[in-house]
This record gives sequence, structure tokens and C-alpha cells, in this order.
Amino acid sequence: MVCAFEGWNDAGDAASSAVSFLAGELGAERFARVDIEEFYDFQANRPRIELTEDENRRKITWPSVEILEARAPRAPRDLVIVTGVEPSLRWRTFSALLVDLAEALDVQLVATLGALLADIPHTHPVAMTGFSSDPHLLERLGLQPSTYEGVTGIVGVLHAACAEAGLPSASIWASVPHYVAAAPNPKATLALVRRLESLIGVAVDASELESATEEYERQVGLAVQSDPDIQAFVERLERAAESERETLGPEDVPSGESLAREFQRFLRQRGDGR
Repeated sequence: MVCAFEGWNDAGDAASSAVSFLAGELGAERFARVDIEEFYDFQANRPRIELTEDENRRKITWPSVEILEARAPRAPRDLVIVTGVEPSLRWRTFSALLVDLAEALDVQLVATLGALLADIPHTHPVAMTGFSSDPHLLERLGLQPSTYEGVTGIVGVLHAACAEAGLPSASIWASVPHYVAAAPNPKATLALVRRLESLIGVAVDASELESATEEYERQVGLAVQSDPDIQAFVERLERAAESERETLGPEDVPSGESLAREFQRFLRQRGDGR
């Protein structure tokens, strides 16, 4: 079972995009939905009104969690894919529901994906961390064990529920540069897909993501070059990443919020063809 959720666990849309890409490449089909009434605050996750194809009627699209099945050729087992919006309410009940489903379907491993904001440069390989109920699994994947302590999202709660139920589980996280968090990050998505392939023994054609990653790095590179403050900040991040002894100083460095605003402005302009 592979799970990812939009929201707090999904910086740069990397985790949700990774499971959506995997589902698309494997031709996954939905076989169930989670009943949303019990788990969502619709003031926090509002439904959307959309026009139908004939544009004479409107329909409401609700936030949802969908459960898909995917045949995985040449893989040891087929997949159950869980994707949707992070629920607002009753996380323990929600997690217990997915654990019960996994046990009913004889799932052998639950893999959750997440993405977090970090002080890292976009020019370096994506930093990956993880945790697992099986320490040997992280070693085999070459993941740095997570030392994070603090608030968590549904991914952390679901992983804990699997551990309590004795269901083997692993969680893989990609780091996303905080200064460009407003834009989807195909580079982090690709890193998650590749690491997930190693975990579950599935191989997919990721050439589309590879092309998107090249374009992403080109666009971000242009944005960096267009602003001396951003360029100086990224260079500091690069030096810090290359040496643990180097730290980011506060002097003459713009805040993450101001950098994010500048990147949003730049990317909007590029999207309008200017």
C-alpha cells in the first residue's frame, strides 16, 4: 500500500504528485473511496463548484481520499494506492480504517510519502530521509534516518498506527527548498518515485518527470540569476550544504518569506510569457 496526501505533508506537491504519477504509469483504477463526511471540516477544505461539459449545469467536487489498485508487472506484488487531501478530523479513526483495509487485503508493507520544506539549495541532489519499522529497510534504501521531533501530519499518524498494529511500514521524505515552495517541485517528485521503486520493486518510465525536472531547474536558475539577493542566499545554502561547519548568518540575507514572494512573482511572469 502506497499512501500520500495533499496538505501539510506535501511541500511542493512532491508526494501527492509522486503517487499520482505512479498510478498513471501503472494504469491504476479506483475501487473505493473513503466516506468524507466523518473526516473533513469543509470550512478548511472547501468543495469546488464546476461547470459540466455542456456548461448548463454546475456540479460540486468534494475533497476526497481515493483507493486504487494497480497491477505491477515484474514486481513481487501488486499495489494499493491511497491518495487524496489530508483529512481534518478523527485522524486515529481514519488511520485505523486504512490499517484495517491493509490487513483485509493482505498488504505486506505500507509505504507513505512526504515532502518537507528545508534550508537546502535547489542546485544539489534532493536530500532524502525516512523511518521504518524495519531498520534494515532504511539501510537497504540508503536513507538517512529522520531525527525530526515536532508536530506531525496524517502521514506520521498513519505510520504510527501501522507500527502499533504490527504492520510493516516505511515512510520516505524528500526535502524541498523553502524559498521556492510555492511552485510544484518535479525534482523532489522524481526523487520520491525513484526511491519508492527501490522499496517496492516497481519500475516505471519517468522520462516525463526527468524532462520536467530539467525545466524546473532552468526556471529556478533564471530566477536566481535575476536577483542578486536571491543569488547570494542560494550561494550561502550551497556552502552550508557542502560543509557542516558553515552556518547561515542573518546578516544581509533576505527572509524566506520575501524570497518566496519574489519567486512567485517571477514564475507568474514567466507563465504569462513575459
